[in-house]
Amino acid sequence: MSPSNRRLLATATVAYIAVVVALTTLKSFYRIGYLWEPARQRARELHLVPLDSLGQGSWFAPLFDYGGNLAFFIPVGVLFFMWRERIGPAIAWAAALSLSIEVSQYLFSLGRSDIDDLLFNTLGGAIGAVFAKWCGPRFYRVWMWLAVALGVVFAVLVALGPRLGNPELVKDLDGASSPASATTPAV
Repeated sequence: MSPSNRRLLATATVAYIAVVVALTTLKSFYRIGYLWEPARQRARELHLVPLDSLGQGSWFAPLFDYGGNLAFFIPVGVLFFMWRERIGPAIAWAAALSLSIEVSQYLFSLGRSDIDDLLFNTLGGAIGAVFAKWCGPRFYRVWMWLAVALGVVFAVLVALGPRLGNPELVKDLDGASSPASATTPAV
């Protein structure tokens, strides 16, 4: 890989990991529209029973959670694979990133640490690494530019913050009035 492609890969990797870290551990410090309530993201929970949310209530929640974690880490596996073009190390790095996120969430009360997140993130990283190997180097620049573009789009969304939604239209799924509409002035 040429030096310019290595720099692009480094930029893409940092950009995508920044998005992953921001969306998994830092949601209590910013908001994008009214997708979540930052105050509710300060939590310390530990779930160590694999697949424990299956069969509890809605079928959509586990599908969204497991599928989301899987999809979220496919680009991680792709980017990590491109560094050494070896599947094993890419999976190991994806697992290490996921484990560090889960530990940080628990230690600093920044989210809900769940063994399922670790499992599905690692599986997503594995799928991404295999996919990158299957597609080959001809697509590397595409993956890198997509990761950089996602980082830029995410930064813009964070900068726009609560201006991306109308707090008057926020509905709490639990049936209570939304804290966002009660505490946030209209934009």
